[in-house]
Amino acid sequence: MCGIVGYIGERSSLPILIEGLKRLEYRGYDSAGVAFIENSDMIFQKTAGKITALEKLLVGKKYSSKLGIGHTRWATHGEPTDINAHPHLDCTGKIAVVHNGIIENYSSLKKFLKEKGHRFITDTDTEILAHLIEEHFEGDLLEAVRIALTQVEGTYGVGVICLDTPDKIVAARLGSPLVVGRGKGENFLASDVAAILRHTNQVVYLEDNELAEITKDNFIISTIDKAHVSPKIQDISWSLDMIEKSGYPHFMLKEIMEQPATLRNAMRGRLNFEEGTSRLQGLNLQYEQLHEINRVIISACGTSWHAALIGEYLIEEYARIPVEVEYASEFRYRSPIINPGSVVFVISQSGETADTLAALHEAKRKGATGLGICNVVGSTIARETDGGVYIHAGPEIGVASTKAFTSQIMVLSLITILLARMRNMSFEKGEELIKALDKVPEQVAEVLKKDDDVRHLAKRYYKKNNFLYLGRGVNFPVALEGALKLKEISYIHAEGYPAAEMKHGPIALIDENMPVVVLAPKDSAYDKIISNIQEIKARKGNVIAVATEGDDDIVSLVDDVFYIPEANDFVLPLISIIPLQLLAYHMAVLRGCDVDQPRNLAKSVTVE
Repeated sequence: MCGIVGYIGERSSLPILIEGLKRLEYRGYDSAGVAFIENSDMIFQKTAGKITALEKLLVGKKYSSKLGIGHTRWATHGEPTDINAHPHLDCTGKIAVVHNGIIENYSSLKKFLKEKGHRFITDTDTEILAHLIEEHFEGDLLEAVRIALTQVEGTYGVGVICLDTPDKIVAARLGSPLVVGRGKGENFLASDVAAILRHTNQVVYLEDNELAEITKDNFIISTIDKAHVSPKIQDISWSLDMIEKSGYPHFMLKEIMEQPATLRNAMRGRLNFEEGTSRLQGLNLQYEQLHEINRVIISACGTSWHAALIGEYLIEEYARIPVEVEYASEFRYRSPIINPGSVVFVISQSGETADTLAALHEAKRKGATGLGICNVVGSTIARETDGGVYIHAGPEIGVASTKAFTSQIMVLSLITILLARMRNMSFEKGEELIKALDKVPEQVAEVLKKDDDVRHLAKRYYKKNNFLYLGRGVNFPVALEGALKLKEISYIHAEGYPAAEMKHGPIALIDENMPVVVLAPKDSAYDKIISNIQEIKARKGNVIAVATEGDDDIVSLVDDVFYIPEANDFVLPLISIIPLQLLAYHMAVLRGCDVDQPRNLAKSVTVE
């Protein structure tokens, strides 16, 4: 993985490829390259490092190529070096391949191809594809790609061009997203619509085991078994402005600041004040089916897993339905028990996370109803689940998720109210929670106005190399997410814990050099969290508290305090996470880190 762009038409392909690759930089990558056909020659250029380094290699060179492919790589097999960057060529130099995914049987295929006389120059699994296509090429590129992929085990999103067929791009997908963009006298290929949105908003999402033969005037889609597929054209509602920084220094800060609007979008049309409940028609379940749910499993990765934990607290407390939260990366490997009446929710911002998709497939194989919570309309999870809820957060470009996290929590809160009102929750309680949710965007906006306070706080602590984050109850997952944000973008070691667990190990780390962020709002666990703060201070730890406005007593117990508005316990995570997002952002900026593209991370993880 990570990003693919392709173009065929009447314009010069190279500027379009470079622009598209830049649109995909947010996904995280370590090398970049392009290949295009110029006057009956295959030209390719690739390099480790940023796209700016690739551009320097192309400066002063004039090309008129009308067809090409490009790639940004996030290393899986082989270090991020010039030679391992994509595209990869076959022995003849006539076939160029870009690839997202992993070829699991590349060792056996490499042995087979070496015995056939093929010569390899990289450490990658992708190079296998170029040679395998060469082995089967007899003038029909689509057929050669098709035969080659029948021998491949693993996942792929591929784009292929060939000197002998200079009027087409062949693409194929299995487990790694690809879209074909439709233009006028030109067509596009990309792993993400952001790469081609400047040129078209009409796309076709390839499904697993589908191939596309793309020319400048048309594209034909078929399955790997040669069945014709009628393309479903989708209009993309995102605008180009939505994936620009809009004057902010980083996408991450822009997305943090957008949360009052994105939270409102997640609620729009879904609050039913008259009945004290929520409306979620996208679940595609009848009242009787919703009422018969007796167990909920939520599967996700990373930040989405933290949102799932918050969902567990909310659904169990208010709807009284047992909930299990599973790491998607482990779900299918432990033979999970799924009984009749079980519903499996999968959560993914991109809707393309490989581990989460695998969990969905496992759940459906075992007969569960599979429901999705995702952001990207038309994504694989959106298409393959039995129903679900879009979070409507708009494009999230920063690798470290912020607005998607709070929108996921908002959707889980709406699901909680819907299920609870079908069971034991009174109208009065449902109305109370609906009103609490309705106030959240305004309360989040209040916290964001204190951004300068967080920046000053960061100046005190940004040189520290270790942090603890503590919370109790529903704020424990918030502590986990706050710690994750700090380590992701500032490279400071940070760990989140249930506050009471501190004394079962982590307390050994506490001294005058260990800052501890404690979530201490005035909720049902307040007195207990105060005791934990005193335990930290007794060992000379530095405490940064997130507390409720008007709590003057806490000032004498901690070193620093950041106040959030008073709110219903039900919605506290949506508010208490905001200062932790801002703290991570400002710490990373002060440490000189690449906030939007932290090292070693990718926005959409499409490999296991």
